[in-house]
Amino acid sequence: MQISAKADYAVRALVELAADSARPLTCEGIASAQGIPFRFLKSVFRDLRSAGLVRSQRGCEGGYWLGRDADAISVAEVMTAVDGEFFTVRGERPDGLGRSGTGRSVSDLWRDAESAAYALFGRTTVGDLARGGAQTRGAATAVPA
Repeated sequence: MQISAKADYAVRALVELAADSARPLTCEGIASAQGIPFRFLKSVFRDLRSAGLVRSQRGCEGGYWLGRDADAISVAEVMTAVDGEFFTVRGERPDGLGRSGTGRSVSDLWRDAESAAYALFGRTTVGDLARGGAQTRGAATAVPA
């Protein structure tokens, strides 16, 4: 599974907003704090605003806030807002592969992987990450280097 730069930047930006929720943060400030290219982050914020995950205000007192409580925003929702379907096999959702014979077991594996990924990202919130990590840290199986 590959996480897009857009999804990574979106999650990092929302965690930055959650960590400093007392005031609006500028796109420039978030980009600088997180080491994200400013122009790319502006594009990410357009998607996040369209999904209702952030709200913005223009002007000298302006900036971005979370659209709702950080504990009510899942990582899965963020990823879907910026990338659409976040788990595909050659551009298709695993449940749409419809293979038969021995190919069916491979399709079943991809569906199981999608379910596991969505479960992890669905239960991990921006608030969890702002507090220092996901609730599931250490529970995952080791990934080969």
